[in-house]
Amino acid sequence: MSTIDEKLRMHKQNLNQIKAPEELEDRLRQALHRIPERKGKKNKNKILTWSLSAAAALILLVSTYQYPAFAYYGSKLLNQMELSSLNFAEVAEQGYGQTVNKSKTFEDGTTITVNGVIADDNQFLMYYTIDLPGDETFKVGEFIDYDVLQLKGFLTDSRMVTGSGGLSDDHTQFLGVNKFEKVSPLSRKLTAYFSQRLENGTLEKYPITFKFNANKAMKSMVKEKLDLSVPVDEGAVHYDTITASPTATVIRGHYELDNNDGFPMFPGKTKLLVNGKEVESFGYRAQRIGDRSFEINYDVLPTDQIESIEVVLENFAGYQKMTEPISLAAPSDRSIKVGSEKLWVRSVTKTTNGYDIVIARKQFTILDKQNLAVQAGGKSVPVHSISMSCPWDLGNGNILWEQTYSVQTTDKPEALLLSGFHYIKTYNKSFTIPVGNK
Repeated sequence: MSTIDEKLRMHKQNLNQIKAPEELEDRLRQALHRIPERKGKKNKNKILTWSLSAAAALILLVSTYQYPAFAYYGSKLLNQMELSSLNFAEVAEQGYGQTVNKSKTFEDGTTITVNGVIADDNQFLMYYTIDLPGDETFKVGEFIDYDVLQLKGFLTDSRMVTGSGGLSDDHTQFLGVNKFEKVSPLSRKLTAYFSQRLENGTLEKYPITFKFNANKAMKSMVKEKLDLSVPVDEGAVHYDTITASPTATVIRGHYELDNNDGFPMFPGKTKLLVNGKEVESFGYRAQRIGDRSFEINYDVLPTDQIESIEVVLENFAGYQKMTEPISLAAPSDRSIKVGSEKLWVRSVTKTTNGYDIVIARKQFTILDKQNLAVQAGGKSVPVHSISMSCPWDLGNGNILWEQTYSVQTTDKPEALLLSGFHYIKTYNKSFTIPVGNK
């Protein structure tokens, strides 16, 4: 296996002989719905990126696909700041991208234009604009009626992965950029399927077809198999590949966990260090279906004089088993040490149906609901219901989260019985990726 340093040198030598990108690996989805408010001049559009989240884990689980994209050629590497413009003209001025400028005007006079595209092993991106007819303007915060459903071409049927957008200063134009799934390098034409949401709730599709010069698209400069595995409390985290392209660096992997759905409650943090300096992360995505894979996106690697590359699983979901009961005898605002974490038993109150027990915890300390019960009158009484979490402000900059656990018993609860709890555990497991001569 070639070292990263060798591949970087090869990339510099072959930069002017750019080839089509390989296929993107993951089927990740996200929908662009609301128009965010933005400030600044029309030609200084700041990207506003929507990240998929499911509770604290930020898991991407969207079943509709509505996005647009753009392509990249050029002789130097992009970073996130250089990609922060939504105006393709600004990107093209720096020598990036394939200009498209193909438009479609809808029956109501609205015009959608594909401005340009960029492609490499990590991203296929499309810049687009939406112009309202006449003197009409977009309202900040409202839903837009126009989206992008998919991208098609020869051996290509790609769905949207993620995207960003913003309004021009006068609110007459929406500017966006979308990332798509794999695009075949054999495609000579691509068709973006825009849609209009009608008043009856149905979608009307409108295609925009444009030429795609795949032979100019940039290939990844580093693509290494990692084969790294980190044991965690409920299984293992596997890091499979690292792909460094001119626009981004992506680490891909998968989970093998023995919990209920094989997926972590918290994805934790994986750091990427180059020459001892952390590379900024720009997002985490994962899918529960299939191989339970994930990808972590970082800025481009600093490609000059790379001496070391390190991957660190700083923290991840942990699980603490409990064998001892938690006393409910003296409720107070003082904490109780529970394993490596703390709980606060705030009150035990008699109700018409039994007792309510208010327990506070840190945001990411989650009690296991399985076998959750109280000890009362010499018997184990299961918890009947659990309220939604609500904040408890300690007044010193710290906020805890409390919930009410209701039990149906005439005997006063003496102790809380639980199998364990989930929390964010520090692992600090580090791996070094070889660079330079072996």
